[in-house]
Amino acid sequence: MAESTPTDQIFIRKLTEIILANLGNEAFGVKDLAYESGIGLHSLNRKLSSINKKTINQFIREVRLQKAMEMLKTESLTVNEVAFKVGFSSPTYFNSCFSKFFGYPPGKVKKKGLADTEENILTQSTAKQEQKKPIRQTIVFFLPWILLICTFIVIAVLLVFYIKDRRQSRAIAKLEKSVAVLPFINDSPDQENTYFINGIMEEVLNNLQKIKDFRVLSRNSVEQFRNNTTKSTPEIAKKLGVNYIVEGEGQKYGNTFRLRVQLIKAAKEDHLWAESYEKEIRETKDIYGIQSEIAQSIASALKATITPEEKQLINKIPSTNLTAYDFYQQGREKYTKGSLEKAENLYRKSLKYDSTFAQAYSGLARVYWDKHYWKEYFSKNFMDSILILTNIALSFDDKLSEAYTLRGEYYNQIEKPELAIEEFDKAIKLNPNDWMAYREKGGFYFGNDFVNTINYYQKAASINRGPELPSLLGDIAYAYLSAGFPDKANQCYQDKLKLDGDSLAYYDGLQNDEFWVGNFNKSIEYGKKGYAIDSTDAFILLDLGHNYAWLGRFKESLKYYKKWLERLKAQGELNINNMYRIGYAYWQCGYKVEAEYLLNEQLEYCTRRIELKRSYESYAYYDLAAVYAFKGEKDKAYKNLRIFDQRQKTALWIPMIMLIRTDPLFASIRNEPEFRQVVKDVEVKNQAEHERVRKWLEK
Repeated sequence: MAESTPTDQIFIRKLTEIILANLGNEAFGVKDLAYESGIGLHSLNRKLSSINKKTINQFIREVRLQKAMEMLKTESLTVNEVAFKVGFSSPTYFNSCFSKFFGYPPGKVKKKGLADTEENILTQSTAKQEQKKPIRQTIVFFLPWILLICTFIVIAVLLVFYIKDRRQSRAIAKLEKSVAVLPFINDSPDQENTYFINGIMEEVLNNLQKIKDFRVLSRNSVEQFRNNTTKSTPEIAKKLGVNYIVEGEGQKYGNTFRLRVQLIKAAKEDHLWAESYEKEIRETKDIYGIQSEIAQSIASALKATITPEEKQLINKIPSTNLTAYDFYQQGREKYTKGSLEKAENLYRKSLKYDSTFAQAYSGLARVYWDKHYWKEYFSKNFMDSILILTNIALSFDDKLSEAYTLRGEYYNQIEKPELAIEEFDKAIKLNPNDWMAYREKGGFYFGNDFVNTINYYQKAASINRGPELPSLLGDIAYAYLSAGFPDKANQCYQDKLKLDGDSLAYYDGLQNDEFWVGNFNKSIEYGKKGYAIDSTDAFILLDLGHNYAWLGRFKESLKYYKKWLERLKAQGELNINNMYRIGYAYWQCGYKVEAEYLLNEQLEYCTRRIELKRSYESYAYYDLAAVYAFKGEKDKAYKNLRIFDQRQKTALWIPMIMLIRTDPLFASIRNEPEFRQVVKDVEVKNQAEHERVRKWLEK
């Protein structure tokens, strides 16, 4: 065996001892070794493969054969007797394996062993005859020295372990306590129990996320490794950007479940902690209790600090009804897979059995948000159901972070910033690893405080390394661009491309960057590369329309705008936020009736957005000013420009400088003193924010 390090040698020795302890049990196999070692099956397979390139079956068989060789040399047993004693039920198969491994049959060892035994007996007899000194005198003389040496050895061993423990503690203290909980393996005979094992895994993850001393990745981050046994633990950890990995396996038989969980220091695959659990489920605390114990054991192994408040959150039992708990777990699993209708039905079933189950209410709220957001955007009762459901959830559990995150999103959408930030802060306090709360909080600051925008977006990206990561990198890129750092934005787009391989989105990002810094021809170059990949992509079509309009090439602009409108109608959508841009292109091409219709649509849209106080309401004033300026209604144009300028008391996004300086709809008032003053105000705010972000980045 090619044992690479002392740690590996200890690991191999431990496995060998387990196999030898079960030597005569011919049924002892792969799963039994994994269970008794407290190591997950897939993890054990990866570990053995990395040490000696052997499978678990090969390793067990070779340990048995090595022991057989020892017994054949030292014990008066037949070959068949040895075969049975080392766990081979077939002597013929034993002979075949032995010959293949050692290069000769076991019978040859037996003949040589008998000759060696006779020689040993003669030697021992002669030695006894030559022995003359009394043994008792020798023992009496050396006993004190033996005891003293033994004492020193014991002290030395204890000291070694103490030093090793101190060094390990210091090593753990130096490393960031970043943890990924990999999907637990369902070893149940019934694969329908997968949702139950996944539920335990997610609750362990959720409990760890409540500890501020940890950075714990989201479940979405680790799902990519559910059925992946080809990557080693260090490779997985490197890809996820964490120092520690938690693995687990479980089975559910009727009302009993068995669970094995382990904590691994990823760089060297050191097993820091492992435990096996077996429990009959009589009430929900039988499940929640073990989930809580696992999280606290991992925290202890990593020397993490758990505050009394965090411990209280981890020990909380959300529902005492087993049926309600079961339906909730099934609903959460369906939501994870995107089955909104099924998730909603299961959450409602859960509430029939426990009407006080707060998590089921917040689950319903999240489903409602995903299903009805755009349908209700212009409704006066926009997303009121979210507020009702989250309020009910928090009335039963006022420590539910996901409910606060949803309420923060709701208040942000209806332009109640003080309430929104208060809710996001509550969510993050209760769950310092809530990536959605960080993302929404970053979006909340967009346009007013780019230091906080970039900071919170980056925190979200550090926790979510899953399918949402490319989108998060796109958010970060746009924030960098808006703060005046196009090079950093481009780097984010390149990182995004490496992750998702989406060259269409990559070219669209670059097209967007070049447009907002005024490089329209370069922007068109990137846009056409994207158009060659997909001539129906809405973002590519819209941005090409904008570029040609800014260059005064309105026929080409209108060509792409029309395709964009056709695309939206085919999808059953209508984005009237850009109607005035298309109306302006129609006007320049001589289509006055179509132009008037679209410009009026824009006025109505902006007015409703302001009346209903939807998010980023202040930009609606800019759009109104642009339309009124083009229509020649200067008083209304300046009125809305002044409101826009007043609403943006701190930072604006850098692209706004290019937009307001060059926007063709303001041609009629561009040289007037009042308009030039607004432009100057925008430039001052933008420059101040750019400098603030630059200094923050330098730190």
